[in-house]
Amino acid sequence: MSLFNRNLRISLVICTYNRDQFIGEALDSLVLQTLGKEKFEIVIVNNNCTDNTDQICQKFIQQHPELDINYVIETNQGLSFARNRGIAEAKYEIITYIDDDAYAKANFLELIYDYFNANPDTAGLGGKVTPRYEIKEPKWMNKYLYGFVTKVDLGEQIRKFRPGEYPAGCNMTYRKDLLQEVGGFNNKLKWRADDKYINFKIREVSDQIIYIPLLEVEHTIDDYRTSDENFKKLSFKFGSEESIRVRDEGTWSFLKKIAEFMFKLAGSFVLMLRFILKGQSAKGRYTFHYRWLATKGLLFPDKQV
Repeated sequence: MSLFNRNLRISLVICTYNRDQFIGEALDSLVLQTLGKEKFEIVIVNNNCTDNTDQICQKFIQQHPELDINYVIETNQGLSFARNRGIAEAKYEIITYIDDDAYAKANFLELIYDYFNANPDTAGLGGKVTPRYEIKEPKWMNKYLYGFVTKVDLGEQIRKFRPGEYPAGCNMTYRKDLLQEVGGFNNKLKWRADDKYINFKIREVSDQIIYIPLLEVEHTIDDYRTSDENFKKLSFKFGSEESIRVRDEGTWSFLKKIAEFMFKLAGSFVLMLRFILKGQSAKGRYTFHYRWLATKGLLFPDKQV
């Protein structure tokens, strides 16, 4: 029997922490959705914001009584705690996550709704993520560093996510029953590693995780996001969270991850030389520096950058 029927509904979850300059636009993008408003709810998870997020959300709720909005505060700090709270609060069969600094295209929810109705065995969906720079793209940006701005573009064909690929957290949809079956997100992880973690856990149940190119969000990138300070912090954090994730899987998984990181570190040195020869030294230096700091984070997760 099909999991779904004509009463299919979507719970869209936005987890937010001190992004009051962007959360309003993210919410506004949901007002413009072409999917009928009776077919989705919005779950806003305030993860202990200390800025004006609460006022912005409360005003949005008052201004849009036509929308089904559930606003909650998650006191346990961390993105995985907030995402798990979203699972607990969600009323419907499909859970879609976007970030508090993302802007969903108008047909975003309609594409999700139509695909699940036509393909009820689908486990999850993801799509394109396009950066919206506040100022301009940094000169060191290249495809090896897209993770810093969560840029995702896997082509123009609908297909399964391949091993090593997974929906980015700001454009990530899974069936609620599968999220519950695998135990939700890993609360030890505080950043993007939980995107990878949940993808691996869902894949243990089903590999029907589909990339849809037209399923698109724009992701706002403020100036600090690409600053040298943040570059160093996030590079190290990527490695340290990978360390947490794979150590939980056992010693063998950790040793394999060390070997993988060492191989990629050597590869990044070769890439640096290639970029330098092309007259693109900044791209080369940052590519190698990223891998160097990530490797340090993997090996010494409790250290500071």
